[in-house]
Formats: sequence, C-alpha cells, structure tokens
Amino acid sequence: MKITKVFMFMVLVLLAIVVVSGCSEQDIVTETDAAQSGGEETKEEESRDEKNHFEKDDEQILNIMEMGALTLLDSVIAQDVGTFNVLNNVNEGLFRLDEDNQAIPALAVEEPEISEDGLTYTFTLRDANWSDGTPITSADFVYSWQRAIDPATESPYGPYMMTGTIANAEAIAAGEMEPSELGVEAPDDSTLIVTLERQIPYFISLMSFGTFYPQNEAFVTAAEDAYATNADQVLYNGPFKLTNWDGSDGSSWTMEKNEEYWDAETVVLETINVDVVTDPQTAVDLYTSGEKDITFLAGEFAKQYSDDPEVMEGQSPNVFYFKFNQLREDERTALANEDIRRALAQAYDKEDIVGKVLADGSMPANYLVPSEFAFNENGEDFRSINGDMLEYNTEAAAELWSQGLEEEGLDELTLELLGEDHNVAIELNEELKVQLEENLEGLTIDLKTVPFEELLALEEAQDYDLLHTGWGPDYLDPMTFLDLFVTDSPLNSMSYSNEGFDALIESAKGELARDPVARWEAMAEAERILLEEDVAIAPIFQMGTMSLKKPYVKNIVKHPFGSDYSFKWTYISGKE
Repeated sequence: MKITKVFMFMVLVLLAIVVVSGCSEQDIVTETDAAQSGGEETKEEESRDEKNHFEKDDEQILNIMEMGALTLLDSVIAQDVGTFNVLNNVNEGLFRLDEDNQAIPALAVEEPEISEDGLTYTFTLRDANWSDGTPITSADFVYSWQRAIDPATESPYGPYMMTGTIANAEAIAAGEMEPSELGVEAPDDSTLIVTLERQIPYFISLMSFGTFYPQNEAFVTAAEDAYATNADQVLYNGPFKLTNWDGSDGSSWTMEKNEEYWDAETVVLETINVDVVTDPQTAVDLYTSGEKDITFLAGEFAKQYSDDPEVMEGQSPNVFYFKFNQLREDERTALANEDIRRALAQAYDKEDIVGKVLADGSMPANYLVPSEFAFNENGEDFRSINGDMLEYNTEAAAELWSQGLEEEGLDELTLELLGEDHNVAIELNEELKVQLEENLEGLTIDLKTVPFEELLALEEAQDYDLLHTGWGPDYLDPMTFLDLFVTDSPLNSMSYSNEGFDALIESAKGELARDPVARWEAMAEAERILLEEDVAIAPIFQMGTMSLKKPYVKNIVKHPFGSDYSFKWTYISGKE
C-alpha cells in the first residue's frame, strides 16, 4: 500500500501502533488463515478472559491524532494508508481482519463455497444495512468493483488489485472489454458470485481490503462530484460513521458509533475525535496535557520517552527503500548502470540510520519482503530463504562506484534524491546524503523535498533520480511486495525490467498456486534477482513503531496489512 497504502513517510509517526498457499481448492481459504498465526503479537497484552469481562467507563470517548488530512473517502479512489485506516473503521467488505488478524466473514455470513477448480467463489451475504437504513445487497459489490476497474474512474488500486485476479479485469482495464463483463455477478440480493482469472491462494485475505468494499449505486450517482467529499456524502456500513468532516479542510473529523452496523453490540466506543497534528512537539504536548490519548514518537522524542511506562513499541511490515530510476525524460540515466546502483546500495550504514535518526525500533532492512510477516505452513519465515542481501560495505561500494563512473565516462555524478517534506523524512534523507557523499567520491546528492501528492505525481512521471519511498502490505503474502516490480506494473515507475523475474512472478501467481513449496521458492528467487542480482531497488529499513498510550485505552487492534488498526473492539476503562 502506498504509505502516505503502497508511499508516505509520515507513517513513521502515524497510528501504526503497533504465507500462504493452498494445497487444494478447499485449502485456499484455511491455509491463508493458518499462516497468520506466525506473526508478531497484534493486540494489547491482556488475556482473552480479561477482555471479555471488562468494566467500561460511562464515557466512551477516544481522542487521537493523525498527521495527514482526510480529503476524500471514496474506497475506489483511496490509495494511502491514512484513508484506508478511516475506511476500515467506518466500512467493511465481505471479510474483515479480527482481533487475531484472521480474515473472518463480515458482510459475508460464512466462508464461501469454492468450485473444484478453485476459480469460482460463491458468497452469501448477511442481513445488513447502510447507515441510512437501506439494505446492503450483492449488487452493491458488483457496482463498486465494476467502478473500480472502469478506466474512466482512474482508480489507483482497482486495476492493480483486480488484474490477473478477477476474470476479465485486465482486458477491462485496457479498454478492451466493458466493466459489466468483470467476473462478478449478483443472481439475487444475497448471493455474490466471483470468477477468478486463476487460483489465488490469498484471495480471502484480499476480500478484507478497502478496494473491495461495496458502494450503493443510487447514492453515489445522486451525489455526483460531491460523493465522499464530506461526512454527509458517504454511506457507512462499518462499526462507526463519520461526522464533522469536510474534505475541503480535512484537519479534523469525528467517528461515532454506527447503530445500523450489523454487529453494533460488539462496539463499545461511542465517539472518536480525530485532529490532524503535524508537529511532533505539539503532539507530545497534547498527550502530556491529557487532551489526547495517544501520540506517536520518532527521532529525539523516541529517545526521550523510550523508558516511559506508557510507551508501546512494535514492529511493522512496512519496508522503505530507494528506487533507482533508469529512464528519465525518455533518456537513459547513470542509474541504468548496475555497478553504480550496487555501489549506492552498499554505501550507507543502516544500523546507524535507524539508531541515530529513527530510534523507534525500526530495523535495518537488507531485503524487500519483511521479517516476521509471511510464514509457510510449517511456520517458517519467508526471510529465512534469502536472508540478508545488499549489506553495508564501504570498500566494495567505493570500488564499484569507481568502476561504474569509468564505464559511464564520468569523473563525478550529481543525483537528485526525492523525498517527502516531513520533518523526520527530511532528517533521514539529510543523513543519507552525508553518508553517500562521504563514501562515494565524486557523488553529489541534491535533496528535493515535496508534499506527498507532488511526490506521487513526480514518481508516476518518472521525474526523479533516487526516490526514498516505502511499501506496506495489502494482503498476507510475499506477492504484495514482489509484483510491484514486474515490467508492466503501474507501480514500477523506474523502467526496471527482467524477463526472468517476470516469469517467476507469473508462475507464482498461476501454475504454482497448488504447489506451495515451489511457489515459495519461486517468490524467493524473484526477490533474489530483484535485489542481489539486479539491484533494482536498495532497501533501507523495516519500520518500527513507538507511541505513548494512556493506560485506560484498551484493545486497539493492530493489523500487519491492509489498514493499520481497528477500533471495533476498543474501549475506555479506568480513566480518572
């Protein structure tokens, strides 16, 4: 997911407080669920018995902060983690992640029926309503999914998530078929039939992702261009509904309990007040004064509060890295030279960066697929196959750098490093500049910092040399990281292409769907080619999270993919 997702650096201080393969058609669902148990602890340290027998306060109000404005709440258009976080709490799809990060039926009343060939899923919907009291029907899913794949909608995630997954999605996205020909149909109000292009071992995990939420056609059509631009122009079907929000400002909003939600009796919180606070000092001050219940720590604040009894630390599966743009303004760049890329990738000390700048539990990353994220049926971490790659090595980097410059006929090289204009991102990129210039003679790094939306536009246009970016997983499988870099991926945007890499990804998505061991090995080899052989990208760190949380805030559920957190099970207990 783009990290404001899939690339926003401020997620370092957002509320991120914190594989899978099927052996047979009937195993496609259960294998995914079983793999999730291999990850880190995903909820607060309280026993199930304590949680189910709590004493709640009379006032159930949570006060939190976000660092990015909420400007549009259209699940078909959403592409950043901040928006998906809100969507996850005010809406839901066929499945949702539960307290143990298992994908469980939500608007689907039970697990789907799966055809013998593993290509047809039949879902039965439960009786549930939109926030205005109108019934949710299978037609709402058909409309939303067709809207997401329609080229006219310009959905960032629709084609990416559906192509190669839902039947006919690729041809529709290319304008060769009509959206109505997408492999999804509603024979009646409570039945949804989905036809896949190929077997997808992680398909049920996908069904919890925001792009696959339903939308009410009559409501969306009536709202026209105003749809999802303020609280009154959205229908909600999740635990909460939005109030006091206008996308033209987006600096604050309120989530109130949705009494129309089918599982409303589970929801304890009545109100969640959210304010956008971009300055770390202000955020800490609001927490210490008692005005806010949670704040997020990085850099100097992480060091300052590391021993505070209210501090919470966690590991995130979000990985940050450099993208090397090999073609800019239709001309080959020096970054098309493998020796230059490899030199850059080994010329900065990741241990020093995470300790000096971040200090929030982030780990050096010598990989793309994160640690403690994807596990096979034997509980083995995907990371154990390739281990570390592109490790810090100044001597090797200097030799490769000299060799690469000679190959390009250069004595020196100036590269632009594009990053987001957030305090921590700026500080981190400044440190990277110092280390790269110090370790690679003749290198000059020009820092370019821009707002997130501009960064996305520059990336899409390939108007950059080096891009400091990152990705958070959309579903529970290594593929959510790997297929970003196939030749025709809309998220490649750096002119990297390797036929062998593409073939491995294609086989892992297709013919190997029923062979979990071979599929696992194919994805590992693809990662090795991407990093160790081609140095298409250069990993920097796997994100850690550090925050302060008031002890009376109980059971915020943290997720390793999709959105960051859920408030469905959160409650206030013991606030003085």
